Amino acid sequence: MATVYVSVLQCSLLLLLGVFFAGFFRQMHVDTMSSYKAWTLLVLLAVATFFKNWMQYSGKKRNLLNAKRLQQKKQAYSIWILWLLPFTVLALAYILFQSI
Repeated sequence: MATVYVSVLQCSLLLLLGVFFAGFFRQMHVDTMSSYKAWTLLVLLAVATFFKNWMQYSGKKRNLLNAKRLQQKKQAYSIWILWLLPFTVLALAYILFQSI
């Protein structure tokens, strides 16, 4: 569940960054790639992000993180903030997309 959450958060940040640069390049009249190619690139990067996180957090690194976590004092994060973070980023991306 944590791997999926991290992947979704990273992909939503990637989408926000892509929408920002699309709007920036449009205002600067830079024609670097078509919209279809940009969406294809976003999908490929999202798949690569999911694969990277799956590989990174399922093996030795996950065991190391678990061992370190047992030694450290547990930090309390609000579950509402953790759930609202990806939705907030997606809302910002939507707002930027509408302004393009």
